[in-house]
Amino acid sequence: MRILVTGGAGFIGSHLCERLLGEGHDVLCLDNFFTGRRTNIIKLLDNHHFELIRHDVIEPILVEVDQIYNLACPASPIHYQYNPVKTVKTSVMGMINMLGLAKRVRARILQASTSEVYGDPLLHPQTEEYWGNVNPIGLRSCYDEGKRIAETLMMDYHRQNHVDTRIARIFNTYGPRMLEDDGRVVSNFIVQALRGQPLTLYGSGQQTRSFCYVDDLVEALIRLMNAADVHDPVNLGNPGEFTIRQLADEVIKMCGSKSEIVYLPLPEDDPKQRQPNITRAQTLLGWNPTIALNEGLLKTVAYFKQTVNSKQKNS
Repeated sequence: MRILVTGGAGFIGSHLCERLLGEGHDVLCLDNFFTGRRTNIIKLLDNHHFELIRHDVIEPILVEVDQIYNLACPASPIHYQYNPVKTVKTSVMGMINMLGLAKRVRARILQASTSEVYGDPLLHPQTEEYWGNVNPIGLRSCYDEGKRIAETLMMDYHRQNHVDTRIARIFNTYGPRMLEDDGRVVSNFIVQALRGQPLTLYGSGQQTRSFCYVDDLVEALIRLMNAADVHDPVNLGNPGEFTIRQLADEVIKMCGSKSEIVYLPLPEDDPKQRQPNITRAQTLLGWNPTIALNEGLLKTVAYFKQTVNSKQKNS
């Protein structure tokens, strides 16, 4: 097939492009390089089945494709709060443009939504039926509400225009090619530990997250895209739940670091608990994550050792 991946030079997008090429597809990677990196896809540029398009999804584009994975949007608080208006535009106008393209060329489209649609959840673990607890005017709302509107658009285009849609609610994902300055907890902790800096832990450290390794997530995205008639949202994440303090201790141990832990105030609207109920993914997709946190962290630490060391040599 001919497949478009928006945000294809980003952390998850580049892994997805690589996997799709490995399956023999023609892949169009679209990215405006706000958070995407050319180094993430540099090895793919010589592949005749790969095409890179520098473009912003808030502007319309017409290409002939069979499937669209819409991953374009900054996904870490530092990046999506840098330009919140642009973040909303990416989620809403970008979604409208991609749905218009899907309608025009009759492509199947998958939207990379997020567990952030649940906000600071009052239901634990979170099921797809839960409507969420989101502050519509807070610092995180440019991302949270943008993704919620994108889901609304997906369902309305499906019901009104019969566009073949898929919605993936992605929970915390980690692995190689994360940006070291993106403010996400896994990359933050690993980079700080490798540099011998104190690990900055927000709140009490007892808030929880569930961490899914990127290879597991890519497998789930592909299964969801190719499943028959799954139009309702599907949670994709690892249901293993860890406190942030547990993660910090594990990272310090894996990095062989002597870093201390410092506690800072919890950011506004930061969720206290986050754990996916993945029954729907298990039932409809036959999917379960296979990579345990310690195994995935080993691979992620190895990646950051290379990037951090090379930057220190060059500075």
